[in-house]
Amino acid sequence: MGETTPSFDLEKAVNAVYPTAHITRETVEQALQSFTGTIRQIPPVFSACKVEGKRAYELARKGEEVELKAKTLVIDEIELLEYALPVVKIRVVCSKGTYIRALARDIGIALQSGAHLIALERTRIGGVTLDRCLSVDDMEAFLNKQV
Repeated sequence: MGETTPSFDLEKAVNAVYPTAHITRETVEQALQSFTGTIRQIPPVFSACKVEGKRAYELARKGEEVELKAKTLVIDEIELLEYALPVVKIRVVCSKGTYIRALARDIGIALQSGAHLIALERTRIGGVTLDRCLSVDDMEAFLNKQV
């Protein structure tokens, strides 16, 4: 909380700093609930969305102006897991096409501040959950047995 980056994550350096003294656990929880349900979200310019046949991130990395249209998506659940400003940790259950980096940006705006992602862990894609996946070491061992 209190900072933004052009990529909405740590890929790019902080480009602005905002006040956070007015932000409380309660205001964060209220802001989070305002994003539950069907929402409109503008994807990050550093995304794979296509603009005139080219990936938005390719244009953005060249310094070109990129304008993306808002997309409709669904946030089924959003939960505050940790509140320790400047870090706020949340859990999100959402539809495909949701950009969590853009959600961080939008939460910062809703709180009249700034925000960017510092970490992301995808715990489920459809019916596949993280606890049913192989670790990198286990995958390497599995592949070595196949040879």
